[in-house]
Amino acid sequence: MKRIKTALYVIIAIVFLSACNRNEKSKNPNIILIFIDDMGWADLSCFGNDDAQTPNIDKLASEGISFEQFYVNSPICSPSRVAISTGTYPQRWNITSYLAHRANNRKRGMANWLDPSAPMLARSLQNAGYATGHFGKWHMGGQRDVTNAPAITEYGFDESLTNFEGMGAKLLPLTIDENGNVGRIWGGAEKLGEPFYWMQRSEITTGFIDSAVVFMDEAIAKDEPFYVNIWPDDVHSPFWPSFEEYKVAKKEGKRGLYLAVLEEMDEQFGELFDYLQNNEKLRDNTLVVFCSDNGPEKGAGRAGNLKGYKTHLYEGGIRSSLIVWGPGFIEESKMGTRNKESVFSAIDLKPSLLDFAGVEESKGIVTDGENLIETILGESKASRQSPIFYSRPPDRNNFYGFKDLPDLAMRHGKWKLLCEYDGSQPELYNIVEDPGETQNLADENKDVVEEMSNQVVAWYESMPVLEKGEREDLNN
Repeated sequence: MKRIKTALYVIIAIVFLSACNRNEKSKNPNIILIFIDDMGWADLSCFGNDDAQTPNIDKLASEGISFEQFYVNSPICSPSRVAISTGTYPQRWNITSYLAHRANNRKRGMANWLDPSAPMLARSLQNAGYATGHFGKWHMGGQRDVTNAPAITEYGFDESLTNFEGMGAKLLPLTIDENGNVGRIWGGAEKLGEPFYWMQRSEITTGFIDSAVVFMDEAIAKDEPFYVNIWPDDVHSPFWPSFEEYKVAKKEGKRGLYLAVLEEMDEQFGELFDYLQNNEKLRDNTLVVFCSDNGPEKGAGRAGNLKGYKTHLYEGGIRSSLIVWGPGFIEESKMGTRNKESVFSAIDLKPSLLDFAGVEESKGIVTDGENLIETILGESKASRQSPIFYSRPPDRNNFYGFKDLPDLAMRHGKWKLLCEYDGSQPELYNIVEDPGETQNLADENKDVVEEMSNQVVAWYESMPVLEKGEREDLNN
């Protein structure tokens, strides 16, 4: 018994010292969140893409940790961005599909923009002394004819530079075809904020990265830690690679154009990664989190053997390739490894990163995420304890050749359930053994189906749902 007690004390001491060392290392760490638009789970060459090469992102993975069972919280843009920004389900804010024109939003019972009182990760870090900057796509308010949405800086950012789907300073995309004809995408976006600049779409990620680097340099000069979003939209259609690549890729159709912009995006990220890796202070005190907002557009990106695409609650729509890089925080023995076991999602990033930064969230703040920083840094293989819940975009019942798509979904442990709003038409998969969702096990596991369908229906019914005109009046 004495030996057992001694061993227990040793284990406790090791765990305590490990936590202390991590907290000491992560004192005022820098954080960069890279959120790619419409990239499939298998689009990076380090995740199995043989049709294109992404060497700069692959290098990030070789020095970090890759996660195979990481989920975003919606299969479509705007709600997925709400989730990763707030640590909450986007249904709480009546953003359940992409934000569009006022009439379209109202028809779908949606808000026109994210409530600025939402519990933003950026604001929590800003309040703790972080310099906070957003560079790239926003799409949480300020688009089409919604011209009076809050500025991005009202959500906890000191500085922002966005595209045509956000309020404030922006880079707007130009195109050039094989004949050298220059065009514009999303004309009229100038009304959504100034100043605005026009750049070739094939170079616009460099524009965002250059601005982010200037912002980070200024924070370093002021001895301030920084939190930076870099959210490019290169691999979201329409696909416009550089003039030289466009002439070749166009002959290969949508897939060829997609692969061309994917490789050019990777090349542009090389500048950012070199900036971090060549500066010892940044290399040892910066954590990079890299993932996609949802699955790929059909015919463009790919999700490997996962079923479905963007807008679907099947795995191809909601599972994202996640890479975490931070040489100063990840043990050398864990660098270049793959975590195939841990299950967690984008809403878990906010509490995890706040703990990593040593920032305590204010009491009473709503949250749906769980703190999994030890898993993210490779110190644990723990998974999220609570289920992950989903509801489909309300305007996507039939899409990409799928008819009567499931309305709700839930992932918990090895099980994945999909069903209608009332729990009917269940599909149950052992997602660990069958990630392609090929064998519906609902008939053989009626007790599991009943329990999970009751849970996901109860979750959905607990979310605030406004009448079609109410949210319009709220943030008109």
